[in-house]
Amino acid sequence: MPSAVAGAEAPPRRRLGLILALLAFAQCIYAVDYSIVFVALPEIRTGVGFSAQTLQWVVSAYAVAFGGFLLLGGRAADLFGRRRMFTFGLFLYAASSLAGALAGDPTTLIVARAVQGIGGAFLAPATLSLVTTTFAEGPERNRALAIWGGAGGSGMILGSLLGGVLTGAFGWASIFFANVPLAGGAMLLAFAIIPKDAPRQSTDARKFDLPGALTATVGSTLLVFTLVQGPESGWTSPTILVTAAVAVLILAVFFTIEGRGPDPLLPLRLFRNRNLSTGTVVTFIFMGTFGALPYFFTLYFQSVHGYSATKSGIAFLLPCVGVLIGNLSGGKLATRFGVRATLTGALLLGLVGTIAFAFSVSPNGTYLQLVPGVLVLSLGQGTIFTAMYAAATTGVAAEDQGIASGVASTGQQVGAAVGLAVLVAIANSGHEGLTGEALRVATSDGVRTAMWATVVGIVLIMLVVLNFRRTPAAPAVEEPEHQDGVASAV
Repeated sequence: MPSAVAGAEAPPRRRLGLILALLAFAQCIYAVDYSIVFVALPEIRTGVGFSAQTLQWVVSAYAVAFGGFLLLGGRAADLFGRRRMFTFGLFLYAASSLAGALAGDPTTLIVARAVQGIGGAFLAPATLSLVTTTFAEGPERNRALAIWGGAGGSGMILGSLLGGVLTGAFGWASIFFANVPLAGGAMLLAFAIIPKDAPRQSTDARKFDLPGALTATVGSTLLVFTLVQGPESGWTSPTILVTAAVAVLILAVFFTIEGRGPDPLLPLRLFRNRNLSTGTVVTFIFMGTFGALPYFFTLYFQSVHGYSATKSGIAFLLPCVGVLIGNLSGGKLATRFGVRATLTGALLLGLVGTIAFAFSVSPNGTYLQLVPGVLVLSLGQGTIFTAMYAAATTGVAAEDQGIASGVASTGQQVGAAVGLAVLVAIANSGHEGLTGEALRVATSDGVRTAMWATVVGIVLIMLVVLNFRRTPAAPAVEEPEHQDGVASAV
């Protein structure tokens, strides 16, 4: 099956497998970084000197910077080269992780996490667009997205596992030190494995939209900040009202620029692709529901049942396995039944699992009582992660895959930040002044309430998914490329 890269010679089959393995590894790195700090937060608070009010910014600084810079990162991949932006993102990850590990005060750690988020904003769209432009649309891309999605979806759960084990064994700084050789090694491998970016042709008159980049980045960052900080500060607080107004004003200027410019950062015509616009909404709600689960698993394990960081990490083995199985199944199911049918079935599975988990949450419950619900919802979660990106990138031209990936990833990251902030506010409602056993029971009740709010979100995703275009199921035929290359890795 030919490569999807327009005007470029397809890499040999066996090299495709190496490229995909590296892209999946990079995807796992920034997915792990989203959740790896959850289990380590208590140690970070005491070790670095955070207050209860500022601790959330260890998570939020990453999410705000990631969400704010994604459109810039996506278009930069299209214009300046996907391999260049891929390696640049990995460099930022390695450098900021080292800074975070050495941080001795809250400000330094928050800045390091923000730079990690900027690295992710360049890395995420470059990684996804390298997948979608290297592998042809259809079964080949679905198989590649299954592996890529397997790394990303399981990475969000694996982050909590690694965070617990590393924190318990070596302290909180180890979760940042571990990133340095991983991101640095991946950056060096990229030069040997991923083909060089094609030189820009003299006929390519596209220019970088600097006004659009500035307004998109500032406006998006302020918007995400407002949505993340709103539940904590109060939606009517002066800070939130001012940042919300400025964000709306700047984003209005951004869309005005994009509608008039000859080479916009975000071509508005992309939103005529129903799959991309629908997929962006799906990724937003998905991350605002399923994406927040690692936080609530950690809260339940540590604050309700008193698990240590190491024990909490081990408890994540089950959802990690479930998500991985779902990820690897998602591509095959999307090819066999179509992405809309696959998403609908996976969402039903996730809905049933989340309801079962909500019923099993109890101050006196056991881990075994959680197993059925957690396993079922994890299988659904993993399948959704793969299928929603297969749907969102369908029908997008190769030269726009970077910005399209940035748009979909913006939905993912903003959804993660907003969903976590809203669900945490729901879970913590009424806990003021509680301590000891009363706080433990209230925390358990809050986790259960957050799960019922997640159920509502899942139902909403099911309604949005109906707007995806139907894709025909692939005929059941023998595919010779299963003998080597990327297909053999599935």
